[in-house]
Amino acid sequence: MLMKKSTPALPEILGSLARSARARKLSDTEWAARAGLRKETLSRLRRRDSCDFATLDGLAAAVGARIAVVSADWPECSPDGHFPLQVHRDYEERLLDLCASQTLDLQRWTDLGPRFFMAGLAVMLASVPELDRRGLLSLAESLHPGASEPVVFEQWLKRSPVRPSRFLPMLAAEMKHAA
Repeated sequence: MLMKKSTPALPEILGSLARSARARKLSDTEWAARAGLRKETLSRLRRRDSCDFATLDGLAAAVGARIAVVSADWPECSPDGHFPLQVHRDYEERLLDLCASQTLDLQRWTDLGPRFFMAGLAVMLASVPELDRRGLLSLAESLHPGASEPVVFEQWLKRSPVRPSRFLPMLAAEMKHAA
């Protein structure tokens, strides 16, 4: 789960986590127990504006979600947190710089954008002959398990604001200029 620039209120976060719990067919009692809480604690949280991080993190982990701090440098993200809504020039330049650097440092990649988006970007780069295909596919899997599967990448291509036909020639020019 990603918190955008404007942090959503606790009820909104709990609502999103509750939807994940329901998708996993968990009742509130089961969800709370998996998070190490009493059902009453979960019930009280729904009427509050804040809670401690450990409680929220436990509720997220119980449904396979994560609570993350998102850089204010990130663009506005899609409601599911998987994609930037738009890629403006300055953000595109930072993505190009990262890709041209050929780094496989997981932290540098996670710092620059939503994990699913960045995983798809790594899969796309794996098609560039001059780059480390195996390393990029491994990075993609570390960012988002399953990202290198063709059907998953196909979904990434459909939703991504980055168009390979535009981005890859720009990357080639950036790499040529850097060499």
